[in-house]
Amino acid sequence: MKDYFRLILMSFFVVGGLQVNAQTNPPITDLGQSFNANPIQTAVPFLRISPDASSGAMGDVGIATAPDANAVFWNSAKLPYSEDDAGIALSYTPWLANLNVSDIHLINVGGYKKLDENQAITAAVKYFSLGETDFRRTANDPVFKENPQEFAIQGGYSLKLSEVSGLGVNLKYVHSDLARSQGAVDTKIGQAIAGDINYYFDPFNAGVADWSFGASLSNLGSKISYVESGENKDFLPTNFGVGANVAFDMNDYSDLSLALDVNKLLVPTPDSPSNPDYKDKSVINSIFSSWGDAPGGFSEEMREYQVSLGGEYAYNDQFFGRAGYFYENQEKGGRQYATVGAGFKYNVTNFNFAYLFTTNNNNSPLDKTLRFSLEFDIN
Repeated sequence: MKDYFRLILMSFFVVGGLQVNAQTNPPITDLGQSFNANPIQTAVPFLRISPDASSGAMGDVGIATAPDANAVFWNSAKLPYSEDDAGIALSYTPWLANLNVSDIHLINVGGYKKLDENQAITAAVKYFSLGETDFRRTANDPVFKENPQEFAIQGGYSLKLSEVSGLGVNLKYVHSDLARSQGAVDTKIGQAIAGDINYYFDPFNAGVADWSFGASLSNLGSKISYVESGENKDFLPTNFGVGANVAFDMNDYSDLSLALDVNKLLVPTPDSPSNPDYKDKSVINSIFSSWGDAPGGFSEEMREYQVSLGGEYAYNDQFFGRAGYFYENQEKGGRQYATVGAGFKYNVTNFNFAYLFTTNNNNSPLDKTLRFSLEFDIN
């Protein structure tokens, strides 16, 4: 039974001309969770999975929240504004744990070091293992076992442009080893180079409210192919997101923050799920055309936006309670879930936990799953 679910998950992640068991895979969606009407298709969707439990407990918001070590993933432009000199974040996310699958998981390690009051450097590794999988010609004819896995390694630089605005850039190498030497086609490891451009704006403190805003263009890079011929290349999950955060000083011990993120994949919308011609577009062309290429016009284009809303209550900057909600249109993936979580800070160590449960009929690989992360602040 576990192998069955792994093969389903594999079909979500293997894309384009790659074939398993001599059959063309069905189209994938962002994070590979639905086959609803005309979803956007990308390769390596693990790049868009929220890595940390603190943001994960707030509905996957993080573009404009307070700077910490997880900003390496969300918006590295925040880091020169950190009160700490350096930070490290470690996260573990079990995958399909509610189906009793124990060897599929996401691990993320990231950190930053401030060079001075205006500059910071960053580094991160994101690793996704799909567990041991039996590849078969038929249901009763296993060929061999593989351990499909993907990872991304990135480094970056952040600069404070002024007292209220900052810029961050990242460069990353993407390695996707899903299914080699299958016999049906000459497959290979998928590889790509991508980058992020991040902006942070913390304009004013209006009385008890501190406002901040951010924008992020992430995973901008080359296409990726899983066949030796190099044909049938697929798009990376290039994404544009904007976020806002407001923090309130309620009293000497209590703080409350509310955050909102809106994201959109800058990838062409297929004319239909069975039409692969959209893949012929260049990366640059697809970025600009993706704002208005939905076959259903403006109404369908608006359904391609994803919205995250979250809040955090902090007591004495030591105990944290979090909650949030994530919404994606039913026709564009259908991920809709609520999140809750908590955190505890002891000296320089932050312990964070998050729990997710779906609110519609679409199951999530993280449904009813507890995930956790650690952060270390270095002064």
